[in-house]
Amino acid sequence: MQPCAAATTDPFAASRSVFDALIVELDAEPAARLGHAELEELLDLRGRELLRQLFQDHLELRRLREELAVRDRPAAVTGADGVTRRAVETGHQRLLATIFGTVTVGRCAWRAQGRVNVYPADAALRLPRLRHSHGLQRLAALEAVRGSFDQATEAIGRRCGQVVGKRGVELLTVAAAADIDAFSQAMTPQPCTDATVLVVSVDGKGVVMRPEALREATLKAAQAKPTGTYRTRLASGEKQGRKRMATLGVVYDAEPAPRRAHDVICVPAATAQGPSGQRRRRIGPKAQAKWLTGSVTADSEQVIQAVFDQAEQRDPTHRRTWVVLVDGARHQLDLARVEAARRSVRVHILIDLIHVLEYLSAPRGALLYPPRSGERLEGISLDLMAYLDPKGEGDNLVFRGYAAGSMWVSRASGNRSRVCWSG
Repeated sequence: MQPCAAATTDPFAASRSVFDALIVELDAEPAARLGHAELEELLDLRGRELLRQLFQDHLELRRLREELAVRDRPAAVTGADGVTRRAVETGHQRLLATIFGTVTVGRCAWRAQGRVNVYPADAALRLPRLRHSHGLQRLAALEAVRGSFDQATEAIGRRCGQVVGKRGVELLTVAAAADIDAFSQAMTPQPCTDATVLVVSVDGKGVVMRPEALREATLKAAQAKPTGTYRTRLASGEKQGRKRMATLGVVYDAEPAPRRAHDVICVPAATAQGPSGQRRRRIGPKAQAKWLTGSVTADSEQVIQAVFDQAEQRDPTHRRTWVVLVDGARHQLDLARVEAARRSVRVHILIDLIHVLEYLSAPRGALLYPPRSGERLEGISLDLMAYLDPKGEGDNLVFRGYAAGSMWVSRASGNRSRVCWSG
């Protein structure tokens, strides 16, 4: 056993030294010539080192207190395996990468022959099994979903310094998603009234894959394409043969939010100084208790089945209004209808407004993609208004909105409600 270190009079002496050095640097003549941007950069760098040193000094204080407690009143420790460890050894260390930088954790080890060491200090600090702190793991997961792993690594480096590499960010992201399925299944949404709409939505997203990870049909199409072809645009309907479709699904609750045509579409020319700008727009529906799922390996049938399973868990007696929101893909519509028929539940199909516009009229749909001048955008808005209110009923036409770009239309005159543009 190593001898216990004597406690210092000031455990935060190193932190005070770093802080005093920063004050001296700011008080010096060179700092007076710095602009605000240089001062920000200086304080960000030095301030991060000060926080790291404070963290380190606090850990050192804990180590000294633990060693003094062991020296004064040594006590046996029982591990998770039920074996009592009576021998204690000081001087054990491990590294911990934090959002401030890397620090060293010193602690005592309780030992028994043929057994792994037990570190009570690790349990007191709730240290992770590996090197990276929980804060750094959370930061890696947040940055990874915003872009590539390279971008996530650069963002973490700018904030925390060189505490983790690209491979580490990848591993931390995978570890953060390890229990997402169990977490989602364990979540139980709050009960809703029968008037609350149950919204189910599915969509597809192409993900660029390595050739060996493509589906069989896509791989054959990619192999059949000629090599050495360099073009900036693909022909109409042509696929690159480099992507695998991932299926995404969401289930959420929404309170009906009646709206009118001018609440959804606003003509630009009339917004600045005209009736459209003077009208008070009604607020659309808000998604509540959202549940998300997605997979690039599972088939669309499996994902859509999981989505309907979640929806049926929320409304097992089928008393609520079920709305299925899709972008118009035929296979998604067919699979949704099959699942609804298998469960004997009546669903209302809603198709995304922009996709509907493309399906209804190809020339009008083509207007969405060239550069939008003010006149062209006004024309598109007028066309959409004509679609939404073809008879010019104005305030008599009410939209029961269940999604941002889709509507379920009913007429205030008392006619039976109908679903617009159902597939």
